[in-house]
Amino acid sequence: MIPTTRGTLFLLLAAPILALGAFWPAMEYVGWGYALVALALMFTDWRLAGRVDRFDVERRHDTKFSLGAQNAVFVNVRNRSRRATRFEVRDEAPEAFKIETRIMSGSASPLGTWQGIYHLQPLRRGDYAFGDLHLRWLGPLGLVQRQGRVAAAEPVKVYPNLLDVRTYDLLLRKNRLQEMGLRATRMFGEGTEFERLREYLPDDEFRRINWKATARRNRPVTVQYQTERSQTVIAVLDTGRMMQAPVADIAKLDYAVNAVLFLSYVATGKGDRVGMLSFSDEIGRYLAPRQGRGQFYRMLESLYGVDAQQIEPNYRKALTYLAVKQRRRALVVIFTDLSSGASMDSLVAQTSLLARSSLPLVVTMSDPDVHAAAQGTPADSFSVYQRAAASQMLDERRVILDTLQKRGVLTLDVPANQLSMAVINRYLTLKARTML
Repeated sequence: MIPTTRGTLFLLLAAPILALGAFWPAMEYVGWGYALVALALMFTDWRLAGRVDRFDVERRHDTKFSLGAQNAVFVNVRNRSRRATRFEVRDEAPEAFKIETRIMSGSASPLGTWQGIYHLQPLRRGDYAFGDLHLRWLGPLGLVQRQGRVAAAEPVKVYPNLLDVRTYDLLLRKNRLQEMGLRATRMFGEGTEFERLREYLPDDEFRRINWKATARRNRPVTVQYQTERSQTVIAVLDTGRMMQAPVADIAKLDYAVNAVLFLSYVATGKGDRVGMLSFSDEIGRYLAPRQGRGQFYRMLESLYGVDAQQIEPNYRKALTYLAVKQRRRALVVIFTDLSSGASMDSLVAQTSLLARSSLPLVVTMSDPDVHAAAQGTPADSFSVYQRAAASQMLDERRVILDTLQKRGVLTLDVPANQLSMAVINRYLTLKARTML
């Protein structure tokens, strides 16, 4: 039993009556009598408030939470009594999540239902668990509050961000992908995949003439090409130590995982084969390229448990392994972080070799805090050193990116929170230009 403000003041009125007993002894008996009556009324209010089973309380949410997104959780409270009730609900959400509020207030009419909603943001993938729901409600006299626990413990899994995928599907059906930040791309050229032979037309290019077929038929014959409908896209995911670095409380690896999944969803929707390779100093997980939505879900389950390792990545081992597994030309999207040292020399060397047979795209995430430190005005000696270190990091990063581009390797360096959309836009542009 928890007294309300009204109940507390009601009970405390006995104090001045008892104080008057120092002058009029009879008032002391009146004060104690008043206190007993107040306690009796509070007890009656507590009994009339009923037990927690007068409510039906449930929590509803998606079976899979999306990493870094605002996931909605609904709490329904059904009042089974014939009295209107005001109450508060507290949910035992996982402590590792960012939560806007843990306590919600509401009221339910007689036999009515109230629904509350709050949002939480998971910061890491993995297995978590909700606890019970706690309900606190007012008695009919408003003198006390009663509280109870509703068993609602349940596990919950945090997956890479799936909300972007749902939004993409919705906007694709409405032909409004620009609202998501995806640019419309038009097809350049005529493709490179053979479709058929046909008779020469006056507006055909001479270079399209098939001279062997022309000689056999004694009339000009041209080759008609189409844009490739089944190309290969492979995401190579670095899980080394640098990918542990957080940006806005979320690890760079998690941003990369979200982008890999979004890329796989869009690419399989375009009819392309999609595969994946994760690595650190050793080969992690490999999925051979396949078509269809089933491959997206296989990648989702495979990436669910991928974690960064406290070790330098071995680019040579990873890309050599990929060259053995994948001999056809492919768009190889390498998600990594840039730092100086031997590992970057290996990245430049291996991607330069890869560019001879495939189309490598090195994707990195910039940290807004580093840019801010490099551009800020120093206020003390510490900030001077901080600015110098940040500037050096950016310069080294720029040198590596320039070196990769001179070796024929495509690069993409964007803020972490823009990674997924930037990768999709680059993929669509490369596909439109028939560069895959």
